[in-house]
Amino acid sequence: MLKIDIITVVPNLLDGPFSHSIIKRAQEKKLLQVNIINLRDYSTHKQKQVDDYPFGGGAGMVLMVEPLVNAIESLQKNTYYDDIIYMTPDAETFNQKIANQLSLQQNLLLICGHYKGIDERIRTHFITREISIGDYVLSGGELAAAVVVDAIGRLIPGVLSNETSALFDSFQDNLLAPPVYTRPATFRDWKVPDILLSGHTTKIEEWLHEQAILRTKERRPDLLEGKE
Repeated sequence: MLKIDIITVVPNLLDGPFSHSIIKRAQEKKLLQVNIINLRDYSTHKQKQVDDYPFGGGAGMVLMVEPLVNAIESLQKNTYYDDIIYMTPDAETFNQKIANQLSLQQNLLLICGHYKGIDERIRTHFITREISIGDYVLSGGELAAAVVVDAIGRLIPGVLSNETSALFDSFQDNLLAPPVYTRPATFRDWKVPDILLSGHTTKIEEWLHEQAILRTKERRPDLLEGKE
């Protein structure tokens, strides 16, 4: 089972993403465990303060070092984490390769930034990996963490009803997924390609691979660099 703990200032924001669909079923099957940790529970301040103004001035607030250290070290007493991951826009961009790597781990800790981010001392002394989901800024790292958990969770063997399904997703083998069709075979004179109705498994697989390459060349040629 893969266990993912998530430290956040707004735990309720993560209720929805993990309570439905594939990730919900993964948890019900005991293949994935997602724990939401409220950072405020580790604050020593009477008002449960977890943020303060940055030294040197500037707009925005910064998550304080003390409550984050308290939370991380408390969790580490019971769990050895393969990675402690900080969700931040100034990091390596999340992709399928990273999702594959993380899905093979046993314990992950995700830290959601908020406001202007977290005290740099946390990044220096605790963080082992930093991940961004794109070149843009969100209000916090919670939605980014949900994206990462979803991408990782569906790769765990047994989570998907068809265990080979994830192997044919876009970006596996640096290819986009080929076009897909379902019933009816004809709708408004729009027909499904004959090859998909032929029943010839080998020819169908060849066609799908050709279509994946074609689609990748048209839409994401950068994924094919060095392959030709």
